[in-house]
Amino acid sequence: QVQLVESGGGLVQTGGSLRLSCAASGLTFSFYYMGWFRQAPGKERELVARISRRGSSTYYADSVKGRFTVSRDNAKNTVYLQMNSLKPEDTAVYYCGVRADSVYKYWGQGTQVTVSS
Repeated sequence: QVQLVESGGGLVQTGGSLRLSCAASGLTFSFYYMGWFRQAPGKERELVARISRRGSSTYYADSVKGRFTVSRDNAKNTVYLQMNSLKPEDTAVYYCGVRADSVYKYWGQGTQVTVSS
């Protein structure tokens, strides 16, 4: 049974930083691309960042490029999202997901990030 547990969210002021973690179990972690998504109230879930199996390739949404960094530690079955220069529009629930067969099939419960102005 695949389980993803996000942590590291919280309340931060504009310009601040947070580091999210997502610990995975029940799968061979290094076999899968991992993604970070977010969903703000009234909006659809959007892909924020993605990282390849060994971490050699990454993708970022334009809205976070240059501010967020995705990384992974396959020995710890964990993927991270370092978020710097946070803005109020980054406020959302952040989720990690496992990409299998080109779709995201497994999700964590999410962690709330709130950026105050």
